Amino acid sequence: MHLTHKIALRPTPKQADYFARACGTARKVWNWALDEWSKQYAGGGKPNAMALKKQFNAIKYELYPWLKDIHRDAHAQPFTHLDKAWSQFFAEIKAGKPAHEPRFKKKGRCHDSFYVANDKFSLEGQAIRLPKIGTVAMTETLRFEGRILGATVSRTADRWFVAVQVEVSDEQAMLRRTGHGTVGVDLGIKSAAILSNGESIQAPRPLKAALRRLKIRSRRLSRQLEAAKLAVGLAPGARPPRGTRLPVSNNRRKSAAKLARLHARIANLRADFTHQLTTRLCRENQAVVIEDLNVRGMLANDRLARAISDVGFGMFRQQMNYKAQRYGMRLVVADRWYPSSRLCSVCGWKYEALTLRERTWACADCGTHHDRDHNAARNLERLATATALPVASPAGNGGAAAGRVPAAVGKVTPVNHECGQQGASGQEERCEHLCSPF
Repeated sequence: MHLTHKIALRPTPKQADYFARACGTARKVWNWALDEWSKQYAGGGKPNAMALKKQFNAIKYELYPWLKDIHRDAHAQPFTHLDKAWSQFFAEIKAGKPAHEPRFKKKGRCHDSFYVANDKFSLEGQAIRLPKIGTVAMTETLRFEGRILGATVSRTADRWFVAVQVEVSDEQAMLRRTGHGTVGVDLGIKSAAILSNGESIQAPRPLKAALRRLKIRSRRLSRQLEAAKLAVGLAPGARPPRGTRLPVSNNRRKSAAKLARLHARIANLRADFTHQLTTRLCRENQAVVIEDLNVRGMLANDRLARAISDVGFGMFRQQMNYKAQRYGMRLVVADRWYPSSRLCSVCGWKYEALTLRERTWACADCGTHHDRDHNAARNLERLATATALPVASPAGNGGAAAGRVPAAVGKVTPVNHECGQQGASGQEERCEHLCSPF
């Protein structure tokens, strides 16, 4: 099993400057490779990562002599990342999924990071020894023992982190469960999660709490950017031509740093809540049932998009996938069209006319009064047991059709307990498990 431990670094100003230059190198090489790939493909060629890498190595020190000051991993790995990005793009196109081509990376508007191969660094307690700059202090020691596959140094706001990928045995990766229950989980906006036992868990909603400060700091930075445009003769609101360097004042740097720190705090609060919730569910149960939510489609609703993003539905599903394996827990994902809210959890009658505004409803067959979300969670819980209720007839409220829910729905299947593969790149592949202390 491949696990990743993300650790905060405490670099000196000189080391932080090297990190920034290494990230800029990785970004520059990515943009060069993407531009060359696009040109060759448009000309009828069949570009590949290895050929582009050889082409770049032949000219890199002549065109960019400053690359000699940066370790080669920073300007070698982007070719592998680009190859994987194009492969994923064509795979999604072939599968009929929405996809976009790899894009150019702009300074200050992308995730700054660079890769270090496993034989180029070493760990000694709360310190990591990196090429070119020597020993960098870490805030904690590496949590996992096993074969180290590589590391990615990245920046979030004004803080630097190193994500170390480790291959550990399945026995070492397993965590102990404290309970053996079964629970259905219905995700929502008013309450982040409603459990089938009646418990309602509220989300911190960090974006909503910080929205006023976020708007103020965003406006301040935007006004300083417009002032920089005027200084070079651009009209207000005009987009600078490609390659134009706008003057950056110290106040503008400070404003950008404050805004980045606020965004990082919002993301950290949301991730902390989701980690604690998913860990608790996996630790206390032997089976958890969730819905296969169409998060992308839900975000298309302008009125609910911000609230949905503030809860973090996608992050919840991703964490449940890998923690289920670590705790030896069975994760069941209900079909996207399973009528969990409309199906009476007592008799199985289906309320076809249920709207999103109705938070409670009464069953016309047995008279049971339901809370919409709690009823959905109870129906989800039944999917993990042999007591699943029959599905109502598609014709309407004319009673229940014969057969159990899994047979009628046809897509109630357990998630594959796979942790994913961390390739040698480590940088562009989204980490399988950025483990938290929870």
